[in-house]
Amino acid sequence: MAEETIDKKLQQQLTKKFHNAWEQLKDGELERVFEFGEAYKYFMDRGKTERECVDEIIKQAKTNGFVSLDEVMDRGVVKPGDKIYAENKGKAVVLFVIGTEGIEKGMRIVGSHLDAPRLDLKAYPLYEDGGMALLKTHYYGGIKKYQWVATPLALHGVMIKKNGEKISIVIGEDDQDPVLYISDLLPHLAKDQMSKNMGEGITGEGLNVIIGNIPYQGDDVDEKVKLNILRLLNEKYGIDEDDFTVAEIEIVPAGKSRDVGLDRSMIAAHGHDDRVCSFAAYQAVFEIQNPKNTIVGLFVDKEEVGSMGNTGMESMFFENTVAELLNLQGTTSYLGLRRSMSNSKVLSGDVTAGFDPNFPDVLDKRNASFIGKGVTLTKYTGVRGKAGSNDANAEFLAEVRGIFNNSDVTWQVGELGKVDQGGGGTIAYILANKGAEVVDCGTPMLSMHAPIELISKVDLYMTYKAYKAFYQG
Repeated sequence: MAEETIDKKLQQQLTKKFHNAWEQLKDGELERVFEFGEAYKYFMDRGKTERECVDEIIKQAKTNGFVSLDEVMDRGVVKPGDKIYAENKGKAVVLFVIGTEGIEKGMRIVGSHLDAPRLDLKAYPLYEDGGMALLKTHYYGGIKKYQWVATPLALHGVMIKKNGEKISIVIGEDDQDPVLYISDLLPHLAKDQMSKNMGEGITGEGLNVIIGNIPYQGDDVDEKVKLNILRLLNEKYGIDEDDFTVAEIEIVPAGKSRDVGLDRSMIAAHGHDDRVCSFAAYQAVFEIQNPKNTIVGLFVDKEEVGSMGNTGMESMFFENTVAELLNLQGTTSYLGLRRSMSNSKVLSGDVTAGFDPNFPDVLDKRNASFIGKGVTLTKYTGVRGKAGSNDANAEFLAEVRGIFNNSDVTWQVGELGKVDQGGGGTIAYILANKGAEVVDCGTPMLSMHAPIELISKVDLYMTYKAYKAFYQG
């Protein structure tokens, strides 16, 4: 018996086991998990687009004592403990809590993205065919096109009138709103469609959104259904068809976030990728006071299409913002900016694929993350032979492991699928290219890039705990 006990202790000492996060919660944390989930659903229901997310983050940041970079620059001084936000064209935002050490000594950054796969309206979208008015779309990011048909959809976006007025439009979210819809072919007539592979059954040009059916009541006009839709839009918003050519309009699933499971343990929503990590990060930022190193919550756009453009991570916005703060601290050299980036440590907050019992063959089960086992560290992403990947250094991984273990964070490791099965990437490599230590760290999920995705509330909570612990060092 004693020998068995010794063997058991040896096994516990030498082997690694990843734990169920629900079973690792401390006293009072179960209630906190569900409260945190409700706050997250509130954010998700108000942030169906990157612009809406930025608005909500800034609103909450102001409530938590953050002031704009412009205000700080006007006063001409920045001091430890200052809470600052900087907005980038309404689609990205960064939060800073200034540390007692100069920014040149390096920052602790959690970087995530606010954009999500969706359908965008084309520049000249509205047309009439078959007695209906429809909208042409162009899908954004990696989607399965067949998932977007025969489901209630909503329209979100901004339009600029000819007088320069910018208006926000949301149709399909209020209980009294109509929703929009993309039709699918009835199975009785789908012989040819069903013989195609899943990627060809619904085409990109076939994702046309039905928006109306009643013709305009007049005699001397053509395309009466289209005209009637334009009339309704003009009456409510004061816009015309020309305004679509300069608009940003997104089509997303209609409806609110919902609890999943009889135990209400999970959340189904649009855009968990990557708003779950964004929410966890900014909530953690709000709770940090007077850090040693400046902490940063970085929330960018365009990750789903390669991070390019002036609101993506490849832009100069973040570095320019850091340069402004360095200037206020008395560092004006380019070398100081380069030092601040290379001395920084980063968690690239992005989701990863959780093990799905319905599709077990695409993941290496021994190196997969599991729903309910906490936040996931992903050493590398990329495709095939780690191409396009930031492959995190062992020294930094060991540091992060120590932080998590000392802070009661339930965590696991995971890869994005079997070798040669597929792959993907995050913003990690962009910050790593500037010299920072970076590792991907985010929430495992199911149905990634589907119109509605699935996460566990306890994984969301552990993601928040991980980010907060990392900020505290």
